[in-house]
Amino acid sequence: MEFNRNKSKFTTKDMVQTALLTALVFVSTSFINIKLPILSSGGLVHLGNVMLFIAAIIFGKQKGAIAGAVGMGLFDLSSGWALWAPFTFIIRGVMGYIVGSIAWSKGKNGSNFMINLLAILVSAIWMIAGYYISEIILYGNWVAPMASVPGNITQLVVGAVIGLPITEVIRKYIKYI
Repeated sequence: MEFNRNKSKFTTKDMVQTALLTALVFVSTSFINIKLPILSSGGLVHLGNVMLFIAAIIFGKQKGAIAGAVGMGLFDLSSGWALWAPFTFIIRGVMGYIVGSIAWSKGKNGSNFMINLLAILVSAIWMIAGYYISEIILYGNWVAPMASVPGNITQLVVGAVIGLPITEVIRKYIKYI
């Protein structure tokens, strides 16, 4: 039996890119953040969403999903939020998949600003709903999770406002990636 090296579509280059994107999501989530006391949930705004959006728009759904799920899941595990890690893993993984799927639909390959914005908006709805349901599961209350919604919206707006322009700049140099 002969080993077929070309059978796998996920190459060594893909693995390295995905690992780097995962590390960037983790670092952006862990170390580039601002505590906002004005949010009722004591919200933390981090730049992990910026990197998740960039990863999914530029590199597609598979790398975006893995980078978001693993990068932010590791953040939860390493920062005292271990209870949230399984929820984050699923929510952020699906988020990356949604953004990458929509951004790369119809042969656009993440090159259309309006489609990328739509991708982020659809993933935002998923994230808000996902964390709301997660809080219901964790806290057994339907009302208290509403306090997290403004923080989640802030998080997503910051991610889109910073991530979309950076993505446009990076796309100019995509031939080097």
